[in-house]
Amino acid sequence: MFLGTHTPRLDEKGRLILPAKFRDELAEGLVITKGQERCLYIWPITEFARIADSLRTAPVTQKGPRDFMRVLYAGASDEVPDKQGRVTVPPALRAYAGLDRDCVVIGANSRVEVWDAVAWDSYLTAQEQAFADLSEEVLPGLM
Repeated sequence: MFLGTHTPRLDEKGRLILPAKFRDELAEGLVITKGQERCLYIWPITEFARIADSLRTAPVTQKGPRDFMRVLYAGASDEVPDKQGRVTVPPALRAYAGLDRDCVVIGANSRVEVWDAVAWDSYLTAQEQAFADLSEEVLPGLM
């Protein structure tokens, strides 16, 4: 499980230094792709394979699943971190997420998300009050 908030920077070659606590789980390989809200999702290669297996059952005759899969897979890049825990973020994905130098990397359970630092601050500011104000169960029976 990926947890926490980290603030690495992209280097001049577009490489992201993965947080040390995430490296073991991502060492065998990972998939970076477009996420919602203009962030990037990073999954361990095995988790991405599990998601891909689940998506195989989605009806390609329905526009929503078809569109989702196209964007998810077309933007995906499989990578292996180097010995320093760096991974290259392809230029198209950096452009999609507005990544230049300052990033925020968050743990989001089974995936890692990479955000432009300004975009993350804006998103978090907008969401924290809504989170604090929740008065109904988000997931019935769990919380």
